[in-house]
Amino acid sequence: MADNRGSRPLTRDFYRYLLDKHLFAFAESDLDGITAPRVREWRADRLRTTNARTMTAKVYRLLKAIMETAVDDELITRNPCWIKGAGKEDAAERRITTVAQVDALAEAVGMRWRLMVHLGAYGPMRPEELAGLRRRDVDLDNLRVRVRLAELERMNGRRVQGDTKSEAGTRTVILPAFLRRHLESYAEPGPDGLIFVGEKGAPFRRSAFGRRWRRAREVVGMPEDFRFYDLRHTGHTLSTRSGATLNGKRGPLPGRKIPTVVLARIWHATSDRSGQQNGPGL
Repeated sequence: MADNRGSRPLTRDFYRYLLDKHLFAFAESDLDGITAPRVREWRADRLRTTNARTMTAKVYRLLKAIMETAVDDELITRNPCWIKGAGKEDAAERRITTVAQVDALAEAVGMRWRLMVHLGAYGPMRPEELAGLRRRDVDLDNLRVRVRLAELERMNGRRVQGDTKSEAGTRTVILPAFLRRHLESYAEPGPDGLIFVGEKGAPFRRSAFGRRWRRAREVVGMPEDFRFYDLRHTGHTLSTRSGATLNGKRGPLPGRKIPTVVLARIWHATSDRSGQQNGPGL
């Protein structure tokens, strides 16, 4: 089903994870043996034993989509998944960091990864977009980077190159002045050199960075469920606020980008603070 619908590799991985870990109750069942009463019983049991409402909703939606495909292919006559609202997730409150908290997280995560934290917040850029950045994407003279693609890390550890999630995802992002020091000290050489690599020169890995992120989060005093991905909400909030200020109207700017004048102020202040803490040349 995932392949037929043109899903991205990580989406297919996630579907496989849901099938293996959460739909095993139906693994030995024929399609016509998955009835509406069984689905209701399965869902009620999951909610009672795990209290994982969000994950249960995700799994239910996948099961419903699978059964809908079976209906389309005339393997069954009716989809047994018709519990009203069962696939709806409660919208979690978005966590917004302050500029000071972003700075603190960037310092706590270490010099090699601090640029990644800043770009995650103010790009705002997804982890897979950051993992795909290369030297050829960087315009050092004008301190800009062109976001062209994403490098996805699949659950088996393989990296696959793909497009950004949308046309608006291909964009140019303003960079801080300390980018030059980062390139000199941490990036791979050559036009195809990755901007972010590990201590031993390996490409960015979620697991390795995740350990540093969790430690940094603890040092700064952020909640345990604050994810790196949540940094993007800070950038989106700044976009919305600056859009109201600069355009005289409410709502985020097209493409959800922070205006250059606003981001330049942030980078200037960040560079000043970094210079005070680490000496000149940053």
